[in-house]
Amino acid sequence: MITSVTLLVLSLFALYIGAGWLVKGSTEIALKANVSHLVIGLTIVAFGTSAPELVVSINASLTGQGDIAIGNIVGSNIFNIAVILGISAVIHPLQAKRQLTRIDIPLLILATIVLTVLFWNGTLNRLEGSIFLIGIILYTTFSLYYSRKHEEKVEKSIGELEKQPEPWYKDILYLCGGLAILIFASHLLVNNAVSIAQELGVSEAVIGLTIVAAGTSLPELATSLVAALKKNPDIAIGNIVGSNLFNILAIAGTSSVIHPIVAKNVNYIDLLVMLGLTLLLLPVVKSGQKISRAEGWVLIVIYLCYLAWLLRDLI
Repeated sequence: MITSVTLLVLSLFALYIGAGWLVKGSTEIALKANVSHLVIGLTIVAFGTSAPELVVSINASLTGQGDIAIGNIVGSNIFNIAVILGISAVIHPLQAKRQLTRIDIPLLILATIVLTVLFWNGTLNRLEGSIFLIGIILYTTFSLYYSRKHEEKVEKSIGELEKQPEPWYKDILYLCGGLAILIFASHLLVNNAVSIAQELGVSEAVIGLTIVAAGTSLPELATSLVAALKKNPDIAIGNIVGSNLFNILAIAGTSSVIHPIVAKNVNYIDLLVMLGLTLLLLPVVKSGQKISRAEGWVLIVIYLCYLAWLLRDLI
């Protein structure tokens, strides 16, 4: 138990380092390629930080642990909105760009509704997974196209780019190195967290919805917190919206195409909490086009109430 706790703490530190590298590399690449911070957050950063969820859900699906596979997805989406956006907003109010409220969040709401309906019976088959995979391809293509057509060009005089331009390969090394650290540290954290939870006699569904979900979402947490501290709200918000879309379209899609997912203990309440938080995201962001500190606290309280309900038998 002591060894597991020690490794868990070390993995948390590694996640912070990896997130810093990831934000640095992606920001420089965005500036040099004239791609907005928002789209970098919605694509490269969001997809990269969702890699732990992808690996965990695929492995769980292949081994017949459907509760962990789908619980990881549902729990991560809940954690991302309620905890990560909540804490990020408390640190620094998050200003939202029009693309988020007009396009990306409505698409996330649609994807969440579809997942809720399709998984209402506790199963997700290969055909349903294929629909999600088509969706992630279309979404990624559209995001890049929209950025080129509608986002303002990034001026080369911004920040350090003009003063001390870094070679492309250094930016790519930061990006790839950050992703590698995030993925490795996430595996280390989840493996030890699951070992601790199993010793305490917690069910697979609860593990998937809480420890595994929170553990695999720590890259998003670290990345968004670093972005909020550096006052890059586009990456902080775009990372979460993109990650949640990736969780549904790519992770649920890939996992169910490889092996149909059957979960007995992830129920309608978990699905409705995920859907409710996603629906709540649109009016929250539209209120002044930002997530305020007060709204951030509300999101955190909602998660604490949900967590108390999940762990009601242990309290």
